[in-house]
Amino acid sequence: MANIFLFFYGLLLGSFFNVVGIRVPNKESIAAPRSACPGCHHTLTAGELIPVISYLLQGGKCRKCRMRISPLYPFVELKTAILFAISPLLAGWSKELVIALTLISLFMIIFVSDMKYMIIPDKVLLFFAGLFVIERIFIPLTPWWNPLIGAVAGFILLYGIAILSKGKGMGGGDIKLFAVLGLAIGWKLVLLSFFLSCVVGSIIGVLAIMTGKVKRKQPIPFGPSIMVGTIAAYFYGQELLQWYFKIIGY
Repeated sequence: MANIFLFFYGLLLGSFFNVVGIRVPNKESIAAPRSACPGCHHTLTAGELIPVISYLLQGGKCRKCRMRISPLYPFVELKTAILFAISPLLAGWSKELVIALTLISLFMIIFVSDMKYMIIPDKVLLFFAGLFVIERIFIPLTPWWNPLIGAVAGFILLYGIAILSKGKGMGGGDIKLFAVLGLAIGWKLVLLSFFLSCVVGSIIGVLAIMTGKVKRKQPIPFGPSIMVGTIAAYFYGQELLQWYFKIIGY
């Protein structure tokens, strides 16, 4: 029953995350004005703002001008709902679940902004950095300094790659994001998350080139790969590290 509640709660928050991810990079208020069709500027009614359902009932088009609505919106809503619902199964019904839900919320906002504009907004990162600091005070990692080392490790690793690649390997948003992630998951998992993110990013890049979606050397958003890599590291990191150390005989 609680998982069902988290599912519907995730649907509602997913709709809000769409607004934040779209408006914050444009320095627009997330409170006003009300959501409207970008084509005809028709102000959406409550019936047109039901997460996922409204998109399906309207055939993925604006009810007034029939302009096609991006599938990004229902995708984020549904993905947020699913991740919220399964988080207790992976993190357990413990205080750590708060960290898991906060991490998912951060990634959903970043996913929207990175896919839409290839930007990871500083305001979003600053807000969640403060939130993770507060949460880790009451839900500490062991040892207590793990998040601090994680933030430094995440920043230095990405900053070093940016210097070596002369800014072509990593963007400023990616560097700051990994510093924030270090606060949330600690130094071991942030290093693992970077490795997994690179693996996922490489696979996505190869598939995108093979299918003709992008051209060689054309930049693609790294945020979605970081999301997949970090969530995998967060939920399965200890098992993956144990498996790796067992293979190398450590």
